[in-house]
Amino acid sequence: MISFKQLHYGEEPLLLGNVWNVESAKVYEKLGYKALATSSSAVALSLGYEDGEEMTFEEYFYIIKRIRASVSIPLSVDLESGYGSENDIVVSNIMKLIEAGVSGINIEDTKVIDGTRRLTDRNVLYEKLNDIFIRLGEDRDRVFINIRTDPFLLNIENALEETLARISLFEELKADGIFVPGITSENDIRTVTASTSLPVNVMSMADLPDFDQLKELGVKRITSGPFMYAYIYRKMEKAGQAIADDKNFSKLFM
Repeated sequence: MISFKQLHYGEEPLLLGNVWNVESAKVYEKLGYKALATSSSAVALSLGYEDGEEMTFEEYFYIIKRIRASVSIPLSVDLESGYGSENDIVVSNIMKLIEAGVSGINIEDTKVIDGTRRLTDRNVLYEKLNDIFIRLGEDRDRVFINIRTDPFLLNIENALEETLARISLFEELKADGIFVPGITSENDIRTVTASTSLPVNVMSMADLPDFDQLKELGVKRITSGPFMYAYIYRKMEKAGQAIADDKNFSKLFM
């Protein structure tokens, strides 16, 4: 069987189905997707929270375990900044995910503080991740660690330069992959993929190039983030309104 890590080095980019519950995971598996990833934002919203680690790790972990037990394909987990104020808590969370059969995690270089997402200082981030990797020891090799970097998502000045500087640090840490949400320019994507031997992950955006273009640009992993979740509930809102307007349920059976 091809490992989750090997899936990132195929000829075609790895398209992950982003999920928030068992049913969404089963849909993607039925469609033939090779792997899944949780969207922490979608899970949080489904539980009545905002994104940014408002839900507890225990609440999140329950959903993760149910998803993992219900599908046979690899599952990666969006761990945000780790769900812990101390590194030992983050390590404990990662170990719980590994023992539950999770194949990969995303860990990001931002944190939501008072409702605002902020980039973590590069040096502080490096020390944090290096310590986490050391504490994981040999278990580090049991999970694909995809480090997310958010300069493009936050639309900061000199986003490309800041992203490249951070990628250099992630390579030093021997990360397994790089996730750059918010990037859409073909030139920027090409520059990022050319800067690293690690597989680069991009996220669904309205102006993101199509999959064939992304392949040509060197992208190895594609995710939809919380946007499928949002799309489905927009459709539900329209259907609910149609039922109220038409005074019948015919829209549900079309």
